[in-house]
Amino acid sequence: MVILYSFLFIIIVLGALAILYVYQFNKLMHSKTKIDQAESLIDESLRNKYDLLVKADSLIQTELKEDKTFFKGLDKVKKEDISTYDLDRKLDEYVATLDKIKLDYPELETNKAFKEILSSNKKINEKLQAAKTYYNKYTNELNDLIRTFPSNIVARLHGIGIKTYFDGKNMEDEIVDDFKF
Repeated sequence: MVILYSFLFIIIVLGALAILYVYQFNKLMHSKTKIDQAESLIDESLRNKYDLLVKADSLIQTELKEDKTFFKGLDKVKKEDISTYDLDRKLDEYVATLDKIKLDYPELETNKAFKEILSSNKKINEKLQAAKTYYNKYTNELNDLIRTFPSNIVARLHGIGIKTYFDGKNMEDEIVDDFKF
């Protein structure tokens, strides 16, 4: 009878451990899935922003009838092997150029297509900012799970490591001056 109770106790303990393992694994996978969704939204927004800037460049050259290139190197940006954070920063530089052009050439303000480009840019930036916030929120959640017991054991078993935030900063390293302005 003691052997039967011992066997039953072992089965209950193993069942409880299995349930805990599955629960922790599902929490980790939930966070990873949310991060992947946010990355997808960020990539889509950056592609849309790039396409919008190409359209703006074409429109500006057509409307102003100048042989001047306003967005130098824009066509090469997509071919560069850079992180999404660096791509975002570069595209923001071109958007700043677009804002400067808007101020320097007030005749563009009356152009309907140019107004649509500016409006679309604003919408893309809002969506992009929301996606970055979403990404960082779930990155923080995943990193918290990886650092705490018992989910850290499950993460190690599946090779899930600490993720960096959207800006590429690793808060775990010794580099303290990695903030870019």
